[in-house]
Amino acid sequence: MGLIFEHGNFSAFAEGFLRTIELSALSALFALLLGFVLAAFRVSPVPVLRWFGTAWVTVFRNTPLTLLFFAVTFMLPPLDVHLDSFTLAVMALSAYTGSFVCEVLRAGINTVPLGQAEAARSLGMGFGQTLGLVVLPQAARSVISPMGSVFIALPRNSAIAGAFNVPELFSVQKHLTEQSYGIFEIFFWIALAYLAISFSINAVFSLLERRVAVAR
Repeated sequence: MGLIFEHGNFSAFAEGFLRTIELSALSALFALLLGFVLAAFRVSPVPVLRWFGTAWVTVFRNTPLTLLFFAVTFMLPPLDVHLDSFTLAVMALSAYTGSFVCEVLRAGINTVPLGQAEAARSLGMGFGQTLGLVVLPQAARSVISPMGSVFIALPRNSAIAGAFNVPELFSVQKHLTEQSYGIFEIFFWIALAYLAISFSINAVFSLLERRVAVAR
């Protein structure tokens, strides 16, 4: 416990912990919105939208996250786009995670019986209404568990932001290392903090699954 409470370490640790939660929460929100849009594109009857959704998912799912951080950090300034490190981290994490959210949702869409969409169209609903009011609500209920896995991984992925000037949880180890603490002590507390975040997210999705998941 001395490592945390000595020499003002607690404030640095708490700041990193809260920053990781903030970074993960914002990235999760934007990734969820992006994933819904991309999933709609992937099943759209418009070829251009299907192509765009497929290309996005293919590129971002197969690009290392560290490379995406390098891209937004060093390629945007020459294009006269100047944003702070935290915003750039949210952009990289959202773009990366959104591609996984899209595929989870698309898998859920494929579980909805085709007759549901046909019935909606027979009532005069367009593609947008059918997707938003009939298909996606059912798809979302069936993919709560795999969606939880995607968002549990997000806080751990956010550790990369520490190498790009974002004062998040993992970057606290630099501050503690400078004070000559043992590496085992440092990473024990950091791992414990990540576990606390992961277990909290898992608890939320477990509750959602019990309440709204499709009965099987």
